Amino acid sequence: MNMKKWLGLAGLFFALVAASAGAASQAGREYKALAAPQPVDSGAKVEVTEFFWYGCPHCFDLEPFLRKWTAKLPRDVEFRRVPAIPSERWAPLAHTFYTLEAIGELDRLHGEVFDAVHIDRVNLGDQKIQLEWMAKKGVDRKKFSDAWNSFTVQSKLKRAAQLSQAFDVTGVPTLIVDGKYATSLSMAGSPEQLMRTLDELVVKARGERGKKK
Repeated sequence: MNMKKWLGLAGLFFALVAASAGAASQAGREYKALAAPQPVDSGAKVEVTEFFWYGCPHCFDLEPFLRKWTAKLPRDVEFRRVPAIPSERWAPLAHTFYTLEAIGELDRLHGEVFDAVHIDRVNLGDQKIQLEWMAKKGVDRKKFSDAWNSFTVQSKLKRAAQLSQAFDVTGVPTLIVDGKYATSLSMAGSPEQLMRTLDELVVKARGERGKKK
């Protein structure tokens, strides 16, 4: 094969790759429309919900991308996290999330919980070990324990389990846009594509809300 022909084929290959990377996300591939859409709590804002689990390595890997994405959210988009509880095995770390939220320590320690589980290999599923770890992070033991056993936290755990079932969450990370569209790392193929898919679904959901006015 002469050089001119080789360069032409190489150029065609890279053009196809670039076109593929810039192609719009497709239903059934990068995302799916939910058969049973669910109501959202965000009012006039488009709601994006991440179902996650602190024990999930894929959620851990996605966290830096989500942090960057959420830092630039438009004013009409609301992001929230829900610790998925498809089984009881996931409940202890979901309990951790809502307890930290209740005592106002979630923003400070959310990332550190991920690091403890995946980098330091701390067994935070063990309540005694978790309490010791929290104390080392400057969290008051009694305050944490009281919140852990509170009615508010128990109610949120029940709600998280209900939402996991309503959205048919069997794996994480799963992201739901405006209660109607689901996407995930496995569907998108990469964190970068997942962020692009989320952007496209936000635009889609925003447009559909506008049509209802």
